[in-house]
Amino acid sequence: MALIKYGFILPEGDARAIANLAYEAEQAGWDGVFVPEPVWHIDAWVALTAAAMRTERIRLGTMVSPLPRMRPWKVASQTATLDNLSNGRVILSLGIGWLPYGYQAFKDEVTDTKTRAELLDEGIDLLTLLYAGKPFNHQGKHYHVDLTALPDQFYPPPPVQKPRIPLWVVGAWPKKKSMRRVLKCDGVIPEKRNPDGTPGELTPDDLCQMKAYVDTHRTSNTPFDFIVGGKTVGLDEAQMEEKLAPWVEAGATWWMETLYDVTGEERLARLRQGPPGQK
Repeated sequence: MALIKYGFILPEGDARAIANLAYEAEQAGWDGVFVPEPVWHIDAWVALTAAAMRTERIRLGTMVSPLPRMRPWKVASQTATLDNLSNGRVILSLGIGWLPYGYQAFKDEVTDTKTRAELLDEGIDLLTLLYAGKPFNHQGKHYHVDLTALPDQFYPPPPVQKPRIPLWVVGAWPKKKSMRRVLKCDGVIPEKRNPDGTPGELTPDDLCQMKAYVDTHRTSNTPFDFIVGGKTVGLDEAQMEEKLAPWVEAGATWWMETLYDVTGEERLARLRQGPPGQK
């Protein structure tokens, strides 16, 4: 299973707890830890900064950040700052935002799907420009930024990672508009859509088709990740490898251990067990 990396989603805990769990995850052999970013909760980037101070190798990211409700320049500043602090270990996962994840309490948040999709597309373009750290003038539908008018003293240090911090984005297969967005990024978190638009169950065959699409249409030659996930809690190493093998064969590069519906004790035990091949 050497062709795939293993991430662990930490769905709860304050910044100190996340830092401690990230340390344990690194010791157990995981390749990345990821935290959710709801509308109003423990701040994801403060928690990941705390994790950076306790770790040396493990990747640090969100799963996922709702970019349409954020200022892209603020996100660029936060992530670039953490990328420098962690010596290039940040991954930024993006989506339009899941409405049940706290939106109902904040009536000023944009909930229209079309508008949020537009904000996500334009935000991705802006993040790419901002990470480059060079003057530009962007006059879009939703954002207006003129860095040619900004003195150099206000430019933050660019990210350690080049050409930018890796951007992963949710991609709905086989929706063409969603997949065109995927091509602008560095990884896809796949979702399946049925012909009527309802969510479907993603299969390794779907992932294989997505990979073929990306390989055919993507113009950049930088690395690209395919992120899938699920539960391997309660499985021995052989059973884990059997479960993951079809995804690896289909092209997955990351497995995300996703344990939202287990107890904290079960989650910690699975984290300490480590990914396949660690014992």
